[in-house]
Amino acid sequence: MRLLLTSGGVSNPSIEAALVDLLGTPIAECDALCVPTAEWGHPYCTPASAWRFVAGRGGSPITGLGWRSVGLLEPTALPSIGRDRWEPWVRAADVLLVDGGDATYLHHWLRESGLADLLPELTDTVWVGVSAGSMVMTPRIGTEFVEWDPPSGDDRTLGVVDFSIFPHLGMPENTMEAAETWAQQLDGPAYVIDDQTAIVVPGEGEVEVVSEGTWRHLPD
Repeated sequence: MRLLLTSGGVSNPSIEAALVDLLGTPIAECDALCVPTAEWGHPYCTPASAWRFVAGRGGSPITGLGWRSVGLLEPTALPSIGRDRWEPWVRAADVLLVDGGDATYLHHWLRESGLADLLPELTDTVWVGVSAGSMVMTPRIGTEFVEWDPPSGDDRTLGVVDFSIFPHLGMPENTMEAAETWAQQLDGPAYVIDDQTAIVVPGEGEVEVVSEGTWRHLPD
């Protein structure tokens, strides 16, 4: 699986160019599935914010980029319908568009649904994450970003990549000083990124930062 891990979505031409490069074909020729699940785990999210994501409204609407088709994939529903039904939908998609919210809630339902087990087989699929949709791919998110009470009792997530992500740098509480404190609890490296920055993972062990904003690697 190829990853485009963003803080604020496809928010500038550099990030959009990186997305097209990962896809290997124009956006208009690609089929997408959008995943709003992380929204349900975060107290700041609402049915209205989930709708805006699905409908392609808001600041950086990744569902509104001009895909050939966009479908809705809800991992909380998948255990009740059977893998034989939903797996073909996922395999047929060129890209998964995964919204923000609470990364531990998203992680829980990726595991419970079985979708997490399928991800390693999706070698030609692109994962576009926004905020928690990106953080879920990391080993840990830090306790500061846990808003839901995960059954595991900790901040662990999928660990597809070997670094953590501190998103939304520049928001009032998301200062560089806060990021430095956050990083001290983690066992590995981390990227601090603002909403004009994305981390591109085109293959295992490959990492590139694309930015028209501000970012930092910790430790320096």
